[in-house]
Amino acid sequence: MNVISKLILRNMKVYFRNKTAVFFSFLSIIIIIALYALFLGNIQVNAIEETAGKIAGTRFLVDAWIMAGIIAVSSITISLGALGTMVDDQDKKILRDLMVAPIKRSQIVAGYILSTWIITLIISTFTIIIAEGYIMLSGGEFVGFIPLLKVFGIMLLCIFSSASLMFFIASFIKSTNAFATLSTIVGTMIGFLAGIYVPMGILPGFVQTIIKIVPISHGAALLRQILTEAPLGKVFGNAPAQALQSYKEFNGIVFSAGDSEISSLAMILILAGSGVLFSALSVWRAAKMKVK
Repeated sequence: MNVISKLILRNMKVYFRNKTAVFFSFLSIIIIIALYALFLGNIQVNAIEETAGKIAGTRFLVDAWIMAGIIAVSSITISLGALGTMVDDQDKKILRDLMVAPIKRSQIVAGYILSTWIITLIISTFTIIIAEGYIMLSGGEFVGFIPLLKVFGIMLLCIFSSASLMFFIASFIKSTNAFATLSTIVGTMIGFLAGIYVPMGILPGFVQTIIKIVPISHGAALLRQILTEAPLGKVFGNAPAQALQSYKEFNGIVFSAGDSEISSLAMILILAGSGVLFSALSVWRAAKMKVK
């Protein structure tokens, strides 16, 4: 355990010392916030007001919706950024030196995975604080202590699922150039897969199906259910139940499979199950990894 703790500390120091890696971990989040501030937020608010008129709480609802997506996205982008240390070690032959040292391969792998979890947890926690601060400064309300605990719990599941998936994918990358390409692709696609750039209801049916397959989209939906509960009550308090349900489905707050709504428990199981699956695949992949 002492060896693993030292590897974790070493990986964390390497990551946080690399300002470029930290920046690119935040790049997708920065892009989403910039797009939201420039026009996406106003588009969402105007769409609601055109349908229901000017109602108190509309901006609160849209802010909560986007911030939930950002929290979910951070678990993917930060996990991937943290795993850049492993790819860099591979590229610089440092991983080869570790493999021939009197250290078990399982300890080396545990060091990378656990440091990725911790780094993502630290930064994602700050993301939640910033998101709540933004919502309140924009005229919204504090989500409440119990809902905040639920947000934190869902975030932990998102980190478990995302970090396991990203480790499995990153284990196939052998160079920093290839990793940069992967980061660009993931950073570009994640906003669509989490249903942030445009509401899910705008996308074609087959794209919506793909989104529902991706585990992190379920994390985003769960976070939206928690953070938008209060503003939804304000905006749709006097609206028909069907109008509220349509809004939730259109904006990816709830998912449906056929004529049935996917329950929150099912979404939680999807996140947990994907984490277990890709953790197992990562262990298998680590055992098969060949170091140059």
